[in-house]
Amino acid sequence: MFITAYAPFGDKGILIRVETDIRRGIPGIDISGLAEGAVKESRERVRAAFRNVGLAFPLDRILINLAPAGLKKEGAALDLPIALSVMSAAGLIPDLASLPEQMMVLGELELSGRVRPVRGVLAAVAAGLSDGIRFFIVPKENEEEAAILLARDNGREIHYTAVSSLDEAAHVLVMLTKEGSFPAALRSAPVPAGNSNESELGDFSCVYGHARYKRAMEIAAAGGHNLLVFGAPGSGKTMLARRMPAIMAPLTPEEAVEVTRIHSLAGASGENFSFLTHPPFRAPHHSASAEGILGGGRTIQPGEISLAHFGVLFLDEAPLFKSNVLQAIREPLQDRLITVVRAQGPVKLPADFQLVMAANACPCGKLGAEGNSEPGIEDEFASQSGDCFCSPEEIHKYWRKFGGALLDRIDLRVPVAGNSKMYRQAGKCEETSAVIKQRVTEAVEVQRRRFDRENITCRRNARMNPAQIERYCKLTKKADQMFRKAAERLSFSGRAYHSILKTARTIADLDRRETIDTEHILEAVQHRRPGDDPYDVLSIQP
Repeated sequence: MFITAYAPFGDKGILIRVETDIRRGIPGIDISGLAEGAVKESRERVRAAFRNVGLAFPLDRILINLAPAGLKKEGAALDLPIALSVMSAAGLIPDLASLPEQMMVLGELELSGRVRPVRGVLAAVAAGLSDGIRFFIVPKENEEEAAILLARDNGREIHYTAVSSLDEAAHVLVMLTKEGSFPAALRSAPVPAGNSNESELGDFSCVYGHARYKRAMEIAAAGGHNLLVFGAPGSGKTMLARRMPAIMAPLTPEEAVEVTRIHSLAGASGENFSFLTHPPFRAPHHSASAEGILGGGRTIQPGEISLAHFGVLFLDEAPLFKSNVLQAIREPLQDRLITVVRAQGPVKLPADFQLVMAANACPCGKLGAEGNSEPGIEDEFASQSGDCFCSPEEIHKYWRKFGGALLDRIDLRVPVAGNSKMYRQAGKCEETSAVIKQRVTEAVEVQRRRFDRENITCRRNARMNPAQIERYCKLTKKADQMFRKAAERLSFSGRAYHSILKTARTIADLDRRETIDTEHILEAVQHRRPGDDPYDVLSIQP
């Protein structure tokens, strides 16, 4: 008989059968099945844990097999299943064959016998449930994480318990073989609270001006569109972008479980764990490597684009990112997943995210900035403070890092002028995040009902394929004529053509209109036009 364990790999991981054979020979422990460093070291932790909880370790030759043998196993989550498997083979606890059915065990061991939390418990439980497992033993610190799925699986009776030490785990196994269930089985453990931290994000009402930028963010949040904002340093690009989660609609329960599972694999556990009910917002530093952004490693782990699944990936100072990283994002933006290929085979990681990029308009940052016109300042200084020192060649080289193919996938482009009256104007009140979020949530619900009614696996307007665009982006006669003129005059690519229609569909949803009208098309075109030329920032009036 065997105990089922789990090893993270990709976004789902693999189930591992832990088998133990004890035979006569020189005392020692052999582990087969491509065990890596931390797994091989478990034999020393298990031996010390036995002694420190008052159990006699078998003085025989012990062989532990980890199947499937052809896949590498890493991490310390196999400690507890190995220890219980050795106990059963040595007769210290009842034979595993007497268990009512298959069981999954997770946990790392300290030398004292204490069970430590491990990462990927939510993903492990999901994989176990898919394999028909109904009995689970998890570390005490991972109890709430396991409860997310186990409390939701209403189709079957699930037995699970959380243990804090090796002897406690042995006790629950004894009770399981005698009574057929865990002692005081936790069938209705509380689900951890969601990650509602909107008060920490900052409010839109605290940012004055930038009406065009705020409108573009509202459209992006409602339809899942990609966004580029560029302009002078200090103009508020990053400040507003980091407030975007405050206006985004909450995740559905199914989306929340999927997002939380991915973050569990990335290492969020114990006190740092929370049930992610709001879209994630990831903002990696520009020095991040390609593997850090895309995912990978010796054992393939999710990268930033997968951690931004159903949320936002924000690239601040985007031209400073390595060119290979920026260009590698293009395929996941289109396919909504990324395939990482290694020697052991390809692994598909989810990457249904929306991209938000912020950049200066030129390397020195002065392009689009205004001179200081305060009274008392020398005219010469006022002139210099707003002048750009970059040559046209330097500016275009700076923008070539984006590449035309990546920019073509950006639905909304927003130039932001420097010093654009970012102060409170008398008698004018800025909209709060709550007001904008209400409109966004209503538009998102319209999209969900539309696609659910047609049984279409599409989350947002930005994800529609050409056939769905033809079906759902109905234009009035006047809007159609206006769009054809704009497309002919501005020479839009095929992707830009579809992008404008999808953006117009989102604007119409925000207006609660079933048909796309002229004003929706014109606004979508105006949001699409800038960005191909950095000098567009000069046309924005503060």
